[in-house]
Amino acid sequence: MADTLSYDTLVKEIEDLVKEKGCGPILIRLSWHDAGVFSSGALAGGCPNAVMRFTDAGEGTFGANAGLPTVGLTLMKPITRKYADTGFISHADLWVLAANVATKVMGGPDVPTRFGRLDAKDSSESVESHVGRLPDGDKGVVHLRDIFHPKGFDDKDIVALSGAHTVGKCHPERSGFEGKWTEEHLKFDNSYFTNLLTKKYEAETTAKGNPQLRCPVTGTMMLTTDMALLEDKAFKVHVERYAADQDAFFKDYVEAWVKMQENGCKNLREKLCEEVQSSCPLC
Repeated sequence: MADTLSYDTLVKEIEDLVKEKGCGPILIRLSWHDAGVFSSGALAGGCPNAVMRFTDAGEGTFGANAGLPTVGLTLMKPITRKYADTGFISHADLWVLAANVATKVMGGPDVPTRFGRLDAKDSSESVESHVGRLPDGDKGVVHLRDIFHPKGFDDKDIVALSGAHTVGKCHPERSGFEGKWTEEHLKFDNSYFTNLLTKKYEAETTAKGNPQLRCPVTGTMMLTTDMALLEDKAFKVHVERYAADQDAFFKDYVEAWVKMQENGCKNLREKLCEEVQSSCPLC
């Protein structure tokens, strides 16, 4: 086993998966929803622990996570069996690494990954609900702050994290929303922000009854939470900055994204496998 598994081969296999299947966006969403349930205050708790892999109850059954245990984890299954099921890496760390590798493969920034997240043992380690922890796409400015401020994020962080919508698309059978935010939905850049500022959108209702907005020229769409970034001056200033400066977006995104992936975690380390770690099956 020690001869066949390595960090470099793991990264290469994730890169190949993203390139072959075009699944970078769902790998980002998987990490986002695993880590994003963290909160403080009245809803204190939650952390990236890969509990979504259990579908008898808890986070693996949340409507907000539709498609992640079925589509996302199915795509990851060969890599999961080879590296996580054998103890080379925790499932939670694997999801984090997969999202960060996917971001880079799609043209985004290098995202540093630290390791040592602990896996949930069963669904009982889920948070009680996604409500108040993960954002709803049909809400506005107040909702965004209510969701993200208790996680330790400020307005700049909220806008930067929203920039992840530069990749991917909504599937009506999962979220009730439909369409992609940008024309090149597998390219991680600042197009999300330039679209917000330059395109005209018209309100519509999806087949599932959800309100959203669509550009009649390009067919791309925006959610209510996306348009909220233009409604508040404290948000809009960052939208304008990121639209004008992709490097600034990448820098702030990495800072906020890493913070989200590490919220609720302790004793993370820089390397996947330290030189001496008795619990590691390869050491």
